[in-house]
Amino acid sequence: MTSTTPGKYADFEGLRQQAIALRREGLSLRQIRDRLHVDNNDILHRLVKGEPPPEWTKRPNAKDDLRDRARELRKEGMTYDQIQVELGCSKSSISLWVRDLPKPEPRYTDEEQRTLMNEGLARLRSAQDAERQAAKRAARDEIGRLSDRELFIAGVALYWAEGAKDKTYRRSEQLQFINSDPNVIKLYLRWLELLGVSRERMRFRVSIHESANVAEAEQFWADLAGVDASTFQRATLKRHNPRTTRKNVTEAYRGCLVIYVTKGAELYRRMEGAWYGIVLGADPAT
Repeated sequence: MTSTTPGKYADFEGLRQQAIALRREGLSLRQIRDRLHVDNNDILHRLVKGEPPPEWTKRPNAKDDLRDRARELRKEGMTYDQIQVELGCSKSSISLWVRDLPKPEPRYTDEEQRTLMNEGLARLRSAQDAERQAAKRAARDEIGRLSDRELFIAGVALYWAEGAKDKTYRRSEQLQFINSDPNVIKLYLRWLELLGVSRERMRFRVSIHESANVAEAEQFWADLAGVDASTFQRATLKRHNPRTTRKNVTEAYRGCLVIYVTKGAELYRRMEGAWYGIVLGADPAT
C-alpha cells in the first residue's frame, strides 16, 4: 500500500503490480482507485493498461443485437434499404456495421427491377383507386333519396352556381342554364320538373366547338333530355383558336347543353329569393 505523500507514485512498477492483482480479482477502476489511493486518472489507467475490465463492469450495448442481425441480413444479400426496413435503424449505422462485408450481388437485372417496380406501382394505384371508389360509394349511399325540399334546395344552389343571373346593369329575369356534365343536366331537369316546368316550355341548344360532330352531340343531349333532336335551336359553334391546345377532343366530347325556360321570370325570382334564404339559413349569426 502506498502513502499519500507527493512521491507516492515513485514506485510505479510496484504500484502497477498491486493494481493488476486487484484488477484480476475483479475490481473496478473506482475500487482500485479507492484501495490504492490513486487520485490521478491518467496514472490509474496506466497502472491497469493491458488488463481487460471484468465482465460485470461492462455496460450492455442495446445496439449489439441490431448490429449482429444487420450483419446476418447483409450476408443473406440484403441491401441497406432492405435492412433498414427490417430493423428500423438508420442507414448510416448499417453502413458502419457491415461495410467490411462484401457487397451482395444484385438479385435482379435492371429489366427485372423495372418490371417489379411497375408491378408494385400498378398494385399501389389499384389499391388507391379502390380506396377512392369505396369512399365515394359510402358518401353516395349516405345521401339516399332526396325529399322535394332537399331537391329544391339542391337545384337552387346548382342554378346559382351555373345559371345565368340578373344584373343591376342588365335586367334578365329568366332561367337559362348551361353545362357539359350529363349528371348536372339530369339534376337540373329534375329540378325543373319539381317546379312544374314541362318540356314544352324548355328550349334546347348545343354550344360546341366547330370541329366537333354537332348532329351527334345534339342527339346525345336530346336522348338525355327525352326530347326530339329536331326541336333543338341552332347550335352555337365555338371557333378554334390555333394558339391554344384543346384537351376536350375525345369521342366523349358533346359540348354543352343550354336550357332556356320560357315565361320564367316568376320562377327566376323564386329561385333568387330562395338562394338568399339559403344564405341566411346557413349563417349561424341569424
